[in-house]
Amino acid sequence: MSSLRPEDELPEPPALRLLRRLVTVLMVVMIGAVVAMTALLWHGYSNARAPLPERIALPDGTTATAFTQGPDWYAVVTADDRILIFDRAAGTLRQSIAILPQATGADPASP
Repeated sequence: MSSLRPEDELPEPPALRLLRRLVTVLMVVMIGAVVAMTALLWHGYSNARAPLPERIALPDGTTATAFTQGPDWYAVVTADDRILIFDRAAGTLRQSIAILPQATGADPASP
């Protein structure tokens, strides 16, 4: 095998030099995007909310079927078709919403 001498090397074409720089810039941008997304996820999950109570006192005779929460409230959907909204900090009932039955024959997609 013959080895190439420095004077035998061909100069780098300008298009190849541009392509190498573009790939390097793309790599730096992608690394920055991964770091930024990781920071945003960490920031989003680190927001502290008031803790939920150990137990939620529901009115007598109600059974919970679903649960959801907001920044300063949490809600419990009951088996008797009510939504009970509680204050997160105080644990007191803020609002009770009755879910009305759907009219028979009505199209659920229509407004």
